[in-house]
Amino acid sequence: MIPVILSGGNGSRLWPLSRQAYPKQFLPLVGEQSMLQETLCRLPVDDAESPVVVANDEHRFIVKEQLEAIGRQPLSILLEPFGRNTAPAVAMAAIEVARKDPKAIMLVLPADHAIENVEAFQRAVAQGQEAARSGGLVLFGITPTRPETGYGYIAAGQSGEAPGAARPVSRFIEKPDAEKAAALLSAGGYYWNSGMFLFKASRYLEELNAFRPDIYDACEKAMQLQNNDMDFVRVDKAAFELCPDESIDYAVMEQTNDAVVVPMDAGWSDVGGFSALWEVSAQDENGNAFK
Repeated sequence: MIPVILSGGNGSRLWPLSRQAYPKQFLPLVGEQSMLQETLCRLPVDDAESPVVVANDEHRFIVKEQLEAIGRQPLSILLEPFGRNTAPAVAMAAIEVARKDPKAIMLVLPADHAIENVEAFQRAVAQGQEAARSGGLVLFGITPTRPETGYGYIAAGQSGEAPGAARPVSRFIEKPDAEKAAALLSAGGYYWNSGMFLFKASRYLEELNAFRPDIYDACEKAMQLQNNDMDFVRVDKAAFELCPDESIDYAVMEQTNDAVVVPMDAGWSDVGGFSALWEVSAQDENGNAFK
């Protein structure tokens, strides 16, 4: 299992803490380590190989320094000249992983999420591996704790397996209004879309080529014309500039027939703004959080 860490976000909702030149994944917002470092340190030691990190070219030295600080040697650091959303980022990582090992599965994780219960996270990852090895495209659904309107939801189909096992995705639901969010929470069987995935590199590329050959072709060309620069892999700027901007959800996960969801109840947050940062921070008797 090869982790793929997506470190291209700019964390604009946490400005001025997070800024374009130094976004939130490089900040120690929740613990002593940066969010990128915490993402790497919570990986299951026995299962995870060296990671592939996808980052913006302007952040290359920050990424390298933060990996070195925790003793992590990456398989590759792929540099995007500019952001084109998650579908192309994951595609280029999948091409890189498939070159090393066509049978490898990829654990795709944003670099800027907080997870309180690491053991529960690792159990969910272990639970999803069998489905991924069988050709499924696994996404991790967060057990909702409130009628949240800021996340997309996933409806899980029925399964005869044990609790926590992968279940087929029956449909995706866009960010709901408050009334609909409350109804989904009350009905049960709905999960927040975490943006974390697990699948074979080859399966992702097959499905991307089937549903969005324009993205596949642009990424394939950008990787063919790559330039290795010391510890970094620079994708071809001219080829990548022609790549459409699209999320992995729209490009693949909402199109494929092989999407499955593994429930996760691990104290997850995407720390998307100051209210979310407050929620995951220690608070005093007056409900104030200080750092």
